[in-house]
Amino acid sequence: MKRQSAGTGQQHPRERHRRRFGSPGTLAEGRQTGHSILEMKDLSKDSVNWLEVGEEAEGQRVDNFLLRVCKGVPKSHVYRILRSGEVRVNRGRVAPEYRLQSGDRVRVPPIRLAVRAADGTDAATAAAAIPAREFDIVYEDEALLVLDKPAGVAVHGGSGVSFGVIEQLRRMRPTARMLELAHRLDRETSGLLIIARKRAALTRLHEAFRRGSINKRYLALVKGRWTAPRQDVRLPLLKYLTADDERRVRVSGEGKEAHSIVRLVARWQNFSLVEVELKTGRTHQIRVHLAHLGFPLAGDDKYGDFACNKDLQKAGLKRMFLHAARLRLRHPLDAEAPWLVLASPLPAELRAFLVQLDRHEKREYGEWE
Repeated sequence: MKRQSAGTGQQHPRERHRRRFGSPGTLAEGRQTGHSILEMKDLSKDSVNWLEVGEEAEGQRVDNFLLRVCKGVPKSHVYRILRSGEVRVNRGRVAPEYRLQSGDRVRVPPIRLAVRAADGTDAATAAAAIPAREFDIVYEDEALLVLDKPAGVAVHGGSGVSFGVIEQLRRMRPTARMLELAHRLDRETSGLLIIARKRAALTRLHEAFRRGSINKRYLALVKGRWTAPRQDVRLPLLKYLTADDERRVRVSGEGKEAHSIVRLVARWQNFSLVEVELKTGRTHQIRVHLAHLGFPLAGDDKYGDFACNKDLQKAGLKRMFLHAARLRLRHPLDAEAPWLVLASPLPAELRAFLVQLDRHEKREYGEWE
């Protein structure tokens, strides 16, 4: 059975033009270059580029593929060259929603755009300015890696942030076939972050997150005396913008379902250390759920107790106390393998603060070490 091009009702482009392909560089369409997407660092702005799709991009929509490889090119321009037919797959026109197969050859036309960043630098210069950075790797195989993200680092660039973990990791590993975020952590949250190294792994990780089959547990220090050993929190969350156009989340009956399970780990006279298991993964879910219940996170500059935060800073807590401590998941490409059970210890600065808390307040319940 021949595969159909999405939205066209035609044969898959490879079926129509399979015999017309020669080796890279011998195509009869002017000055053209043949590249594997795995080796391509910069698309030529002066000539047609032919990119060969590897298994890491199999199943990806062609529009998303182009947005990934055409770094710095506006989305509107990518869709214009798709609609005009300047982009071809195996010499055939395709719709933006067409899903690529391993071995497909994608024609990318010359892109003559002086794309500039907000500070006036060109896109290539901006990309070169991203510093490579080593991250602590907790687990890695051919399909995925899990790293220990430090606090204060965004997971990706955007919204006033020039770069994040994923850009720095790609800079550190320039020959990597694929590195894509499987989920996100807030900038001030530390801990376990999953990165996909294969397209199939990314797809299945996303499916697992949607099903809730990936167990994620966080450690959080909150203001107040939490008493319940275990509490289910089911409060719907709604995103909104403040008057200053800042993104916020609040509890609202108009919001999306959100479910957290909170377990008490340790309690002092004025603070409690809790473990939060996420059953859903809404934006700022832990922070908003706990603040709504009257237990704001220590150091939270959006939903926290601001007067308390000032005192905590003077006492040495310079960040939000939220750490992605544990993950339990099935391997995305091997359902028969044992469960992956991964852990990240509390960072040194958070441990140091708890030691200080033990010195200044009586611990009423539990152990944290």
